[in-house]
Amino acid sequence: MFAALARLSLVTRILIAIVLGFIVAYLFPDAAAYVSILGDIFIKALKSVAPILVFVLVMSSIANFRVGQSNRQLKPILMLYAAGMLLAAFSSVFASLIFPSTLVFTSASEVALQPPGSVSEVLKNLLLSFITNPITALSEANFIGILAWAVGLGAALRHGSDTTKQVVTDVAEAINSIIRIVISLAPIGIFGLVVATFAQAGLETLENYAHLIAVLVATMFFVALVINPLLVALVMRRNPYPLVLKCLKESGITAFFTRSSAANIPVNLDLAKRLGVDEATAGVAIPLGATINMAGAAVTITVLTLATVNTLNIHVDFVTMMILSVVAVVTACGASGVAGGSLLLIPVACGLFGIPSEIAMQVVAIGMVISVLQDSTETALNSSTDVLFTAAVDLAKK
Repeated sequence: MFAALARLSLVTRILIAIVLGFIVAYLFPDAAAYVSILGDIFIKALKSVAPILVFVLVMSSIANFRVGQSNRQLKPILMLYAAGMLLAAFSSVFASLIFPSTLVFTSASEVALQPPGSVSEVLKNLLLSFITNPITALSEANFIGILAWAVGLGAALRHGSDTTKQVVTDVAEAINSIIRIVISLAPIGIFGLVVATFAQAGLETLENYAHLIAVLVATMFFVALVINPLLVALVMRRNPYPLVLKCLKESGITAFFTRSSAANIPVNLDLAKRLGVDEATAGVAIPLGATINMAGAAVTITVLTLATVNTLNIHVDFVTMMILSVVAVVTACGASGVAGGSLLLIPVACGLFGIPSEIAMQVVAIGMVISVLQDSTETALNSSTDVLFTAAVDLAKK
């Protein structure tokens, strides 16, 4: 049986693990307390190896980059990131207008988390992340700081000897070997995550927010299956769906259960390599995308903010909604690549309409209740889009 499973593709094994996870969660819900450790170990392994992987790969890529290559490749990828997020926010506005949602607030918020105070604070934190101590950046998985130091050291090493460059390349290959081992264990980890998610949270807690979840998830599916393919088709000039579906299947499924764009970086780098994407381009664009390319976060921020506005009967004209979309995109770039990273940015968007922080934080609490589907779908969209846009630009060039 194990030999037969080993011959199956990784995606097939993951799908089998998901089905088994549903069965175990339904028949033996008490087993979640024991099985969940498999998922915890898998996420911990991904998060542990991701920072050093990104640091070494980006440094190696920059050190061995051909002159002018990075600008030609990265510029269109960044443009796709920006266009994808903006169109995702616009789609959220139209979805909220066609299917308006309402929320149920209590008299007081029980959420003790502290959101940023304004868009300027989000941008300030983002800029300060660039100059973080490299050891601190690695220990805290601050990918903006990691990228800054990796690019700086990589640029300096371009003037080093060929022997030095070869050592950096060999270290990158060694870390890649570790990554392949971690990824091969994905079915076991995802099995544990599925059991824990559906045995502990269940679907009953989601019934009161079924309409809101439907709007959020449907909008994200629209972005993944309509908006993104249109952008990819403009770049590649051919049918985008084979690439779109492959990225959703091999990156989106894993990201759905890890609920962390940062943890999914190794998965995306492995997929990009198998797609034939230039390793130097992928080594920079994918970690950068995990930090700033947050179309799913833009959807979450926009939909939940407009649901709050609708609940409080605040009149908002169409122009203001478009401004909200831009704010959602800017703040989404500051969302951390961890589970629930976008929720704490909702109060920033609510501040546009003078909504008090007490109510805004209750919206964050509601987001946490529905995060079993909302955050999972959001991360799947965010992470799969990183590798999708990177692959589209690179393969189109070739």
